[in-house]
Amino acid sequence: MSTNETAPPADWLTPDEDHTWRAYLRMVTAVQVGVAQDLAALGLSEPDYEVLSTLSEREDGTSTLHEQAAKMGWSRSRLSRHASRMEARELIRRAPDPTDGRGCLLVLTSAGWDVLRDAAPSHVTSVRRHFVDRLSREELATLGRIAQKLSAGR
Repeated sequence: MSTNETAPPADWLTPDEDHTWRAYLRMVTAVQVGVAQDLAALGLSEPDYEVLSTLSEREDGTSTLHEQAAKMGWSRSRLSRHASRMEARELIRRAPDPTDGRGCLLVLTSAGWDVLRDAAPSHVTSVRRHFVDRLSREELATLGRIAQKLSAGR
């Protein structure tokens, strides 16, 4: 936009909308920080756990770097750097992608499986403590519908 053009007027949030928006941000932060701290005590980051758990859901424990990056909302280069750190810890390994000469596959290693199996019970306990057990069934159902609505098409 040039300096001669004026921006359309902002449709400012009402006090109730602003309160709800800020409460949402505080909620997401509180839950993520709590779960992240609990994972850190196990020697894992949230992205570590996301990669390990996603790969474990695949029959062969394998996903393309591209698919994993899209699922996490990360760029391929960001995930590639993170995957290098996980690979150095022998949680995953990379393999050539036979369908994409420029891409690679992320493969869950036996050490990665072991770490995930050990961490999963504590992670579930953490998610329950910071999120699930703090809401009623109705609140969980409502929040699930809202999350589905807001994430549709992403």
